[in-house]
Amino acid sequence: MTNEVKGLSKGLVVGIFAGAAFGAILTLLYAPKSGKKLRGDIKTRTRDLTEDAENYLLNAKKKAFQLFDDVKKKSESLVIDSESGLESIMDESEQLLNDAKSIVDNSVHVGKGKLKKERERFKLAMKAGINAYQDEKKDR
Repeated sequence: MTNEVKGLSKGLVVGIFAGAAFGAILTLLYAPKSGKKLRGDIKTRTRDLTEDAENYLLNAKKKAFQLFDDVKKKSESLVIDSESGLESIMDESEQLLNDAKSIVDNSVHVGKGKLKKERERFKLAMKAGINAYQDEKKDR
């Protein structure tokens, strides 16, 4: 919980109980009762308000801890989901890389085969050209 929220909650609780106490005392002061009975009523009402305040604060603490636990669980869940998503992306990336490598290897192999055939054709053409030149030279 942020300090601002804590301060707001604390101020709200104090305001509620201060208002309740002021209202109770004001009501008791204007009631037609003897001094001894009035003091007893004020004491009882003060005790009741104190107990109510303690119960309210206890409940607020419980709810705050529950909220904290819920946020913690959700954040842990998000981290686990992110990690599994990242692993999935890494696996897919590795598969794509392997596929690309396979395609490149295949292309290189095919290219080498074509280059070898063209080199052989070139050698044969050169030999035929040399032979034709030598034959032409003999015939002259």
